[in-house]
Amino acid sequence: MIGKLEFQDCTQEELEAKLQRYARLLVRKGCALREGQPLFVRASTDSKDFARLVAQEAYAAGCKRVTVLWSDEKIGRMTYDHCPVEEFETTPEWSALLHNSMAEQGASVLTLEGSDPEGFKGIDPAKVMANIIATHKACKPFYDHLDFGKTIWCIAGAATPAWAAKVFPDDAPDAALRKLWAAILHTARADGDDPEGAWDAHNASFNRRKEIMNGYRFDKLHYTNSLGTDLTVGMTKGHIWHGGADVTVDGRTFFPNMPTEEIYTSPDNRRVDGIVYSALPLINQGNIIDRFWIRFEGGEVVDYGAEVGYEFLKGIIETDEGAKRLGETALVPFSSPINQTGILFYSTLYDENAVCHVALGKGFPDCLEGGREMDDAQLREAGLNTSATHVDFMIGTDDLSIVGTTESGEEIEIFQSGQWAF
Repeated sequence: MIGKLEFQDCTQEELEAKLQRYARLLVRKGCALREGQPLFVRASTDSKDFARLVAQEAYAAGCKRVTVLWSDEKIGRMTYDHCPVEEFETTPEWSALLHNSMAEQGASVLTLEGSDPEGFKGIDPAKVMANIIATHKACKPFYDHLDFGKTIWCIAGAATPAWAAKVFPDDAPDAALRKLWAAILHTARADGDDPEGAWDAHNASFNRRKEIMNGYRFDKLHYTNSLGTDLTVGMTKGHIWHGGADVTVDGRTFFPNMPTEEIYTSPDNRRVDGIVYSALPLINQGNIIDRFWIRFEGGEVVDYGAEVGYEFLKGIIETDEGAKRLGETALVPFSSPINQTGILFYSTLYDENAVCHVALGKGFPDCLEGGREMDDAQLREAGLNTSATHVDFMIGTDDLSIVGTTESGEEIEIFQSGQWAF
């Protein structure tokens, strides 16, 4: 067993075949790579073997050129430990040039998530926040292409020894790594013979929920549960619920997250009131924040607390003005396939798709009618949050209730006992 997920061992040859199909899935479905298009891969050196499979599949699909930006957590940790905070207030020119040029060349962007959940434990949060702000400023063309539907991007998991050791601490290193790969392949619907077909079916399942949610035209949502959450989240006029596949401005379909189980939108950042309690630990920049709560008034964070990682929660909230407001609310049933594995992945990509979550920081322009054609000032005027950060945290429980109030005043039960009510 892997938590609640049944684990059946396979031969090395069978595992390699599954990983090849997974790499093909990420290239063809996640990144929607076309012949003659570049692919920009961001990966850890610990993921090099799988990154090579991705490159192989990309070139088989006619990729113009695969460019890989490697990172090494141990060197990254040394940099945070030894460099003063001032060093993180600027971004190296080569990094900005690389990211911005990839966007200008129309590259699809694949980020392979496999970081050590505790790789940056205990670092100065001021350095992390300074680095985030500087990077987003220097690489603004790159991030604008992502935010405004001009660039295809996908984030997916790749098992690494350090990550596997955290998720399965009682197993030998090789066994833990194989178990993590099994969990990644299962949750990404990539452990069967036809992952691409499985994702077509999965995407179809999102469409009915989105149609229902968008049809109601909610004015606000009210969240309550036994942890103490009592939060009212106002919706923007013309908000749009998304989930599953996304579409670029030129009509190309891709999957930003693999796996994904959420239907989400961006709320009105001026109309959030009440208190919300975390349901799962938050892993941010290698630091664990757990058993925390946040109180909002008029959309802004006015108080917060955490039993574990208070200083890191403070660092997130103080990143900039937008970090004090919500940029996303996402609906995931408590019975989601990821939650059913019984595994805490210590990775937001996976844990956010286990249960309902919200996010501090940047909102999504495509979650607002006409948002992709608006500038930052117009987005803020419409109630969409702008920030250099976007940090998801999980709030879903088995007794979560969500009641929506439509613009006409009708109350609609959306979630009951942690599950969809319709």
